[in-house]
Amino acid sequence: MIKVSVMYPNSASAKFDIDYYCNTHIPMVVELLGDALKVGAVDSGLAGGAPGDTPAFIAMGHMTFNSVEDFQAAFGPNAEVIMADLANFTNVEPTIQISEIRI
Repeated sequence: MIKVSVMYPNSASAKFDIDYYCNTHIPMVVELLGDALKVGAVDSGLAGGAPGDTPAFIAMGHMTFNSVEDFQAAFGPNAEVIMADLANFTNVEPTIQISEIRI
């Protein structure tokens, strides 16, 4: 199994509409990716590691797939639509990581 994490770095100029992300963007992504997507989750940053620190990321979306190939086959044909929607909820360029789930 693999996890695709889409992480939105925090900064003083960052804007992020978490309600739009959760209620509009994510449901659209779930529909577009279909059965290839096994599990999805959204995290909203609260704080950094030390008292008073801001979170490193405003939000993170996590998606689980059986394989990198399954992710690519589902995401590729829908990438343009998904990426075009980012402007509706953020001015942040996301960082994307694909990880193997080990435990």
